[in-house]
Amino acid sequence: MFAGLSEKLQGAVQKLRGEASLSEENIKDALRDVRLALLEADVELGIVREFVQSVKAKALGMEVPKGVGPAEVFLQFVHDELVELMGGEPMPPKFDKGRLNRVMMVGLQGSGKTTTAGKIALKFKDLKPTLAACDIYRPAAIEQLRVVASKTGSSFYEKGTANPVQTAKEAVDKAREDGSSLVIVDTAGRLQIDEELMSELEKMKAAVDPHEVLLVVDAMTGQEAVKVARTFHERIGITGVVLTKIDGDARGGAALSVLKAVGQPIRFLGVGEKLDGIELFDARRMASRILGMGDVFGLAEKASNIMDEATAKKMQRRMSSGEFNLVDFLNQLEMISKMGPLEDLLKMIPGVSGMLGGQDMSKMQSELKRTKAMIQSMTPLEREDPSILNGSRRKRIAKGSGVDVQQINQLIRQFDQMKQAMKQLKKMGLFKASNFMKGNKGPLGF
Repeated sequence: MFAGLSEKLQGAVQKLRGEASLSEENIKDALRDVRLALLEADVELGIVREFVQSVKAKALGMEVPKGVGPAEVFLQFVHDELVELMGGEPMPPKFDKGRLNRVMMVGLQGSGKTTTAGKIALKFKDLKPTLAACDIYRPAAIEQLRVVASKTGSSFYEKGTANPVQTAKEAVDKAREDGSSLVIVDTAGRLQIDEELMSELEKMKAAVDPHEVLLVVDAMTGQEAVKVARTFHERIGITGVVLTKIDGDARGGAALSVLKAVGQPIRFLGVGEKLDGIELFDARRMASRILGMGDVFGLAEKASNIMDEATAKKMQRRMSSGEFNLVDFLNQLEMISKMGPLEDLLKMIPGVSGMLGGQDMSKMQSELKRTKAMIQSMTPLEREDPSILNGSRRKRIAKGSGVDVQQINQLIRQFDQMKQAMKQLKKMGLFKASNFMKGNKGPLGF
């Protein structure tokens, strides 16, 4: 979603490379580029002005620390301002196992309320969620929620096209009887805000008395999402926002503007259509990704979802020793393929996003598949000890994996280079997780 914004903000920072200090004269062009980047990302003008003024005030009042360039200092200020703009520390909903947590999902039609209700139910499945179908107007809305409930293992409550306000109240009572600790009420939406919709939601809120009123907005609608958020908050009183479709071709203004506009936090991001495609919103991680600083914590989180701690430690130990072989390499490739699209993973690695311009991701995916095929065509002994791969063995592997011998030779060369690089990283102490991001320093270490 932030591809254009990322490129432009990184370009603004690059203008300060080679400068000896920060001055009003040399940050003028960089600040202008930041301003244009935010406006083109569909951030509101008032918010942009405030953002740029804050960065300028910090930059002009800062003495550049020894050993750090002005560009890095400027980058830190832009990062910190982005974090503040998007809410600072993560603010997930406060669900309590000792009560029936009541949640209302609101928003316009097509924003993704029903799917998001299922995603939240799956994320908090330990609370024995109940999904309540209170959208009686959209064709097949009730059936869609029934399917979602089945897929997430949640209880389901519906009363057909009966009064949705009464249905919501009954759903809460039934969830309480069943020992559920979370009831999620899926409400109706409209193509645009109207009085009938708002009146129904006000009555439903009074009947349900929710702990959370989550507004689901489509991030691809830009400033329109902010207008929607303002109207819903004024009439209904929302407690948080869920941004959906952030993996689409959007400009990102909604994520950067909505908290400032309504004073309520972004709780979740909806990523993709699958029911596990939701994550808690973290302003620091998002700001780092926007600025091409990566998201190492996000990468580690993805890895932890498919690999237990013992496996991770074993892999780390083998990577930092001379034991790493093609079996380990194949295991890593298998892990990567389970973690999601390659482009998304690469952007989480610090410094890599700026190197991806013009790269054909589909070609890179094909290369990964080809590499896996070559390793899988080897015998267990060859994977354990690649040094035994003589000419005849390489010909056999090439034939079995549908490549030529030159590609086998290239794979072995690259693998040897990787082992050497890992040894170097070990000498630098970079395999020690405790060395990363200590204390409360900024992402640049000051």
